[in-house]
Amino acid sequence: MKIDFIKEETEEIMIKDGTEDMKIEETFSVKHEDTEEQTDLMTLKESSHELNEREEEKEHYDEHQDFMTGERLTQAKKSSLQKRAQKTGTKSYFICQQCGKTFDQHRNLQVHMRIHTGEKPYTCQQCGQSFTVKGNLIVHMRIHTGEKPYTCQQCGQSFSQKGNLIVHMRIHNQEKAYTCTLCGKSFAHKVSLIVHMRIHTGEKPYTCKQCGQSFSQKGNLIGHIRIHSGEKPYTCQQCGQSFSHKGRLIVHMRTHTGEKPYTCQQCGKSFSGKGKLEIHMRTHTGEKPYTCKQCGKSFSQKGSLNVHMRIHTGEKPYTCQQCGKSFSGKGKLEIHMRIHTGEKPFTCRQCGQSFSQKGHLTAHMRTHTGEKPHTCTLCGNSFTQEKTLRQHMNIHTGEKPYTCQQCGKSFSGKGKLEIHMRIHTGEKPFTCQQCGQSFSQKGHLTAHMRTHTGEKPHTCTLCGNSFTQEKTLRQHMNIHTGEKPFTCGQCGKSFITKGNLKGHMRIHSKNNSFRSRHCGKNRGVKST
Repeated sequence: MKIDFIKEETEEIMIKDGTEDMKIEETFSVKHEDTEEQTDLMTLKESSHELNEREEEKEHYDEHQDFMTGERLTQAKKSSLQKRAQKTGTKSYFICQQCGKTFDQHRNLQVHMRIHTGEKPYTCQQCGQSFTVKGNLIVHMRIHTGEKPYTCQQCGQSFSQKGNLIVHMRIHNQEKAYTCTLCGKSFAHKVSLIVHMRIHTGEKPYTCKQCGQSFSQKGNLIGHIRIHSGEKPYTCQQCGQSFSHKGRLIVHMRTHTGEKPYTCQQCGKSFSGKGKLEIHMRTHTGEKPYTCKQCGKSFSQKGSLNVHMRIHTGEKPYTCQQCGKSFSGKGKLEIHMRIHTGEKPFTCRQCGQSFSQKGHLTAHMRTHTGEKPHTCTLCGNSFTQEKTLRQHMNIHTGEKPYTCQQCGKSFSGKGKLEIHMRIHTGEKPFTCQQCGQSFSQKGHLTAHMRTHTGEKPHTCTLCGNSFTQEKTLRQHMNIHTGEKPFTCGQCGKSFITKGNLKGHMRIHSKNNSFRSRHCGKNRGVKST
C-alpha cells in the first residue's frame, strides 16, 4: 500500500511540475507589457514556489517513506482498506474532517492538516522562507548551496530536484500524451492540459489582493506580487543587476556571454531569447495580433499597442527631470535626454558626422549614396525622408497646418514654423566661428562661410559664372531664359529676382500723391 501511494503522489507532483513552462509565459506577459522585450520563457524552471514545494513533498516521500504514506483513495479503495483493516486489525483509518481526504496513519493526517491551518514549522535560516514539512526545507536549501544532485545521463544537465529531472527527460523522449480537444495542442503532463484549458474558458482563479488583477496560474500571481513588493531576489554576479525571476537572470547572462541560441530558419538571425525569436518571426509572417479598438491600427507586439493607446488617452507618463517635458514612451524620453547630455551615439563611417538618433543617420547616409526613395506622385520630385515628402505634398494641396500663434502666419511644414518663430524670439543659434556673426538658419551660416572660404560651388553651365548659393544660380538662369517670375501685385511689373521686386515695392510704399517715374502709377502705401 505504501508503494502504491508513493507512485500516485509522485505522478501528481511530476505532472504539477510540468506546468512551469506555461506559468512562465503569462508571468512574462504581465511584467513586460510596456516594453518592447520578451525573454526565453522556457528557462524559468524551478521558479515557482508552489511547484518547488510540491516537488519537495515528493522528495520527502522518496527519502522518508515511513513518514508520509497516505493515499488519496476512491470510494472503492476506502471500502477495501476498511475491510482489510477489519480483517487484519493492523491498520487504522483516518479521515480529514475538512476535505475528506483519507490516511492510514495518524501522523500523515497531522501533516496534511497544515494545509488547512497554514502552519509551516520549518523555516530557512538564510532567507526566512517556511515549509510544512522538513523534506521541503532540505530541498529548498539547495537553492542557497547550489547543489544539483540529479543529472541527465543524455545531455549532462543537472537539477536540484528529482522531479525536474523526470520532467526534463520527456524532452528527450518527446512524450506528449495529453491533447486539447479544442485546439489540438499536446502536452507531456495532464495538469499542463488542465492549465491550458483556462485559455479557452477564460478562468483566472488566482487574484492579487492589492490591485485585483487575476491570473490563470498561481506562479504568475507570485511573480506579479513582486511588482508591488519590488522584490528582485536574483542578482547578476557580473554587473549587479537584479531580477524578479530566475529565468530573466538566465537570459540576462547571455548579454555577458554573447550566447544567442535561438536562430531564425528563414534569415539566419539569432536571438538570446525564444520570445524575441517569436516576435521576429512576425516580420516574415506579417502577423500583427494586437489591434487598437479605437482606430483599428494593428501591431506585432503588445507593448507597441500599449504605447499607441497613449495617443488616444493623451497619457505621457515619462517626464524629463531637467526640463519637465513629458513623453508617451520611455524610448522617446531616452532620445530626448541626449539633447541635455549632448550624446550622439550614431556616427557616419564615411564623414564622421554623429547623430543622436539612428533614423537621422539613416537619412544622412542618403546624402552619400544619393538615394531618394520617397517620390511625389504628382510632380515626380524625390526626397530622402518621408516627412519631407509629406510636407512637400502641402505645396500641391495648399495646406498649411502649422500656424504661428503670435502673428497668424501659416506654414506647410513644422520646421518652417520653428524657423519663423525665431523672427519673434530673435534667436540666432548658428554662429560663424571666424567673425562671430549669427544666423537664424543653418543654411544661412553655410552660405555665409563661403564668403570666408571664397567657395562658389554652383556654376552656370551657359556662361560659367559661379555662385555661393543654389538659389542665386537659379535666379541667374532667368537672365538666359528671359523668365521674370516675380510680379508686382500692384502694378503688374515683373522681375528676374525676388530682390529686384522688393526694391520695386518701395516705390509703392511711398506717398500716393507722387507718381512713379518707373511705372507711371500713383505711389502709395503697400497693401496688406
